Amino acid sequence: MASSRLIAVIPFLFLLLAIHPTTAHEPVPQPPKVAEKTVDVVVEGTVYCQSCKHYGTWTVEGAKPIQAAIISVICKDHRNRVSFYKACKTDKNGYFYAELKGFKMGHSFLDHPLHSCKVKLVSSPLQSCNLLTNVNYGLYGAPLRYEDKRIFGNNYEAVIYSAGPLAFRPGHCAPKADLDDELP
Repeated sequence: MASSRLIAVIPFLFLLLAIHPTTAHEPVPQPPKVAEKTVDVVVEGTVYCQSCKHYGTWTVEGAKPIQAAIISVICKDHRNRVSFYKACKTDKNGYFYAELKGFKMGHSFLDHPLHSCKVKLVSSPLQSCNLLTNVNYGLYGAPLRYEDKRIFGNNYEAVIYSAGPLAFRPGHCAPKADLDDELP
């Protein structure tokens, strides 16, 4: 009895398949693609020419900004291997804005920019002020500071870190007694 019912249902199933074809070969509709938001890392700071009056200190009081000074951003991974390098020039106000395009974190904590990246002085275009100083560790690598600064755009976000201020110093300064006749 059950087999006679099954025999009666089979032609009905074939009729349904003929009227409404299977969708097994049709692609499954996909939701529209949403553009992925990119988050860039940026490092900013300022480079100065330290005044002779403050030679040998870490102060940039009375310092003048250096246009076209070159700094480098060096990031190392958790195994102390260089994972990112970028050189950047300062603008007319001595300001640099280094976008770290291509910077990747392999280890979420140890390779984080705050822990793995440093900013170093490279060169000054001024012949009268081109000696490296270690003001804010510009000689050995200034650490980055997070100051809760971000830029937002359509599908874009930049997290901005700061370093410095950094300074070069003059090659020749008058003796301390004659600082009124100070060079740069």
